[in-house]
Amino acid sequence: MDKQTITIYDVAREAAVSMATVSRVVNGNPNVKPATRKKVLEVIDRLDYRPNAVARGLASKKTTTVGVIIPDVTNIYFSSLARGIDDVATMYKYNIILANSDQNGQKEVQVLNTLLAKQVDGIIFMGNQITDELRAELKRSRTPVVLSGSVDPTGELGSVNIDYIAAVMESVTDLINNGNKRIAFVSGSMDEPINGEYRLKGYKLALEKAGIKFDQDLIFETDYSYRAGETLWPAISSSHATAAFVGDDELAVGVLNGARDAGLSVPEDFEIITSNDSKLTEIVRPKLSSITQPLYDLGAVSMRLLTKLMDKEEVSEKTIQLPYGLIKRSSTK
Repeated sequence: MDKQTITIYDVAREAAVSMATVSRVVNGNPNVKPATRKKVLEVIDRLDYRPNAVARGLASKKTTTVGVIIPDVTNIYFSSLARGIDDVATMYKYNIILANSDQNGQKEVQVLNTLLAKQVDGIIFMGNQITDELRAELKRSRTPVVLSGSVDPTGELGSVNIDYIAAVMESVTDLINNGNKRIAFVSGSMDEPINGEYRLKGYKLALEKAGIKFDQDLIFETDYSYRAGETLWPAISSSHATAAFVGDDELAVGVLNGARDAGLSVPEDFEIITSNDSKLTEIVRPKLSSITQPLYDLGAVSMRLLTKLMDKEEVSEKTIQLPYGLIKRSSTK
């Protein structure tokens, strides 16, 4: 028999059982006699039958598929979250469709619609900004959504994150305690609530508490890439900053490279604290001080929250905050 055309019907006929029995075996239903299960599994093995997940979904009215929208699959921060998502999805027998949105609002809407057309049961979104257009599409589709490692200021969508305000406040206070008065705030776009509303607020609170006047010239917005950090260095340097809080590890490595290439010594001449404690912080020299986040857990808890929303379970809290820390390495005094 041609492998492509092997159906549940062929397996049932060869094993001399009903299609319902084959279906129970394939789906791990316990209501099958051990001898029958063994016989069916042997036939499945011999015919090399591959159950069609979509067809199986149609039969059970559940495609058990989750769409994961990731802004940049090469960024270690997002790939660490994705591992946590994937492991929990596997545990609950959900398939995952991973889609890269290139941190582009228009493409996010397009990617979302492609996933919805594939009849996904839920969506995990890792982007840092829910545009009005994207929010409208999500509402219209009525598909459960969870933000992983990001924030929804309206609290409408499920989200799993850390307390970004407190974490940034603590790290900037640390830089102030080391004697820095001019601290650069380097991040992605301020249109993203995680930067413009949360991280920036933590930065301002730390300055306020120390009696340091806020200076707009110390705020730098750029892309999340080490190249962007390197390119930004001359501007940071001419702002007379002596330290920087950076909102992304790859970006922080760029700032570090820029400072080192300009002949500065880190941390003696310039201090850096970054945000995500991905493995990049340990790979570079000097190693980067960072806010620590349970990256894998952020992904895993997001997926677990999504399974609850998909199963219409009672969810008491849609916004889940996991604990953060601050780890001192060699980029701060």
